[in-house]
Amino acid sequence: MIKFFFKLIKWPAIILVLLGLAAWFYPEKFLTVDSGPVAADVLIVIGGGGAQHERAQRAAQLFQLHAAPRVIITGAGDDQINRRLLLAAGVPARAIELESRSATTRENAQFTGAILRREKIQSAILVTSWYHARRVEKTFAHFVPTVRFYSRPAYFGFDRADWNKNGLHQRMRLEFLKLPGYWIRYGVNPF
Repeated sequence: MIKFFFKLIKWPAIILVLLGLAAWFYPEKFLTVDSGPVAADVLIVIGGGGAQHERAQRAAQLFQLHAAPRVIITGAGDDQINRRLLLAAGVPARAIELESRSATTRENAQFTGAILRREKIQSAILVTSWYHARRVEKTFAHFVPTVRFYSRPAYFGFDRADWNKNGLHQRMRLEFLKLPGYWIRYGVNPF
């Protein structure tokens, strides 16, 4: 009976280990989720990121490309900085809304989700860093299943040569801990 059990799980275990190694050595392939050119009701800029404020810059670019007519900035602390950056990039103040209470990706989804439900938003483009995109998309889809989410991340530091000098190596590796953590704690399936 034990031999049968080991035979049964041998190949799935080997495949799982190989997939895990591939994700570890090629994190940009696993962590990045990009929906490509899409249009939606609103852009959602996730707080955090680096000192370059690449998330706000990416949102301003998408706004100028008419990807969405409005922007919601989510995340306590970064919200005012991101608002100023969006204004400086030509996004009108009337098109910007703030969610200023959240401190985690889960709270970003929950608190922004309340706004989306209240305003009957049907679709949203999530703007975050490329290494954060998978967890953001899966978390928002989990906590706000009535909205169609797209991902259009910022690609600052995407080149492998930039990972160490921009401190992204550690952030990427933390995502590999946070993804299963969100799955275990909140039921957010990373696949």
